[in-house]
Amino acid sequence: MSAELISILVLVVVFVIATTRSINMGALAFAAAFGVGELVADLDADKIFAGFPGDLFVVLVGVTYLFAIARSNGTTDWLVHASIRLVRGRVVLIPWVMFVLTGALTAIGAVSPAAVAIVAPIALSFAARYAISPLLMGAMVVHGAQGGGFSPISIYGTIVNGIVERENLPGNEITLFLASLVVNLVIAAVVFVLFGGLKLRKVDALAEGGPDDADKAAEAAARLTPARIATLAALVALVVAVLAFDLDAGLTSITLAVLLAACWPEDSRNAVSQIAWSTVLLICGVLTYVGVLDQMGTIDWAGEGVSDIGVPLLSAVLLCYIGALVSAFASSVGIMGALIPLAVPFLAQGEIGAVGMVAALAVSATVVDVSPFSTNGALVLAAAPGVDRERFFRQLMVYGGIVVAVVPAVVWLALVVPDWG
Repeated sequence: MSAELISILVLVVVFVIATTRSINMGALAFAAAFGVGELVADLDADKIFAGFPGDLFVVLVGVTYLFAIARSNGTTDWLVHASIRLVRGRVVLIPWVMFVLTGALTAIGAVSPAAVAIVAPIALSFAARYAISPLLMGAMVVHGAQGGGFSPISIYGTIVNGIVERENLPGNEITLFLASLVVNLVIAAVVFVLFGGLKLRKVDALAEGGPDDADKAAEAAARLTPARIATLAALVALVVAVLAFDLDAGLTSITLAVLLAACWPEDSRNAVSQIAWSTVLLICGVLTYVGVLDQMGTIDWAGEGVSDIGVPLLSAVLLCYIGALVSAFASSVGIMGALIPLAVPFLAQGEIGAVGMVAALAVSATVVDVSPFSTNGALVLAAAPGVDRERFFRQLMVYGGIVVAVVPAVVWLALVVPDWG
């Protein structure tokens, strides 16, 4: 058995163990990088660590640190309640508020599971209170998060664009962002119609009477304080710094977070422990292993194998389905980190447009996150009050299966077949 095939099989084993044993995929990938690098490829520690993504580490720590502070001092709660007030209690608009809110959070830098974790409990509480389908509300939250998830300053966008740049592929940050936004927006609209969203026009939340104790508590939590004003200003400053001045998102966000922590240490005391360390470990571990694959020539070997199918469009759609299927049961970030580099030699031949293919792979690997086996789907399942969880689990599983079966083919037709980029 060739060394390249062994390294691919080890990658498959990493995905299987992470899925079935609830072990962080990044930790497994670090162990795999050590084992394969030392025993199979005869690489020393320096070469193994050469693939460690230091820039992405800083982005992940900085951005999640900043949002941990925002959550701790109530800024994210203020954003949620302000959005609800904007619709004047009209229930029909609440699912779309949740879609826009989670999309905005991920677009300006929140990790997708973090945005879902923030919004899903509130969204599903609204669903229970106003008889909105929990599947509808959960799907709107997850697709909203994925819709904004590939902005140029988002975690997903930074990861994918960074991989594209490192692999010397043609890239287009706006195309990637819009592809994810449009696909998730269309899916959300279909779900909204199919699961009773239009019927919500008959309900008026403001007609139900005066505020109860929960409403009063929510109103108190939604007041602006100096810490929240400063945090909102920091979030705006992050967007301006990255988009207008091309500053590094990670270094900028961690600087803003440190300034907030210095001014309000009590609010920020637990923020470091709330950094998405599991996500940091996952991404850094997987990309370090991918670096080992690159060092030993596995990426070129696998890419040539895909291209040997002889039908580039068939190869492309197969890659999209692989990304969607595996991501439904594992980490979307981990799949993107592994799948895009594996497709590099195939894309380098120039028969398939790299911009469209990368966008198709990215969308295929993330749009399925409503699956209950994924982090986002599991968060939605856990956040739903007053539901039959077994029934809701089956609904999410069936819905996730439909997305896996349909969306890769659709994005392949829309982005790959026309030969974008």
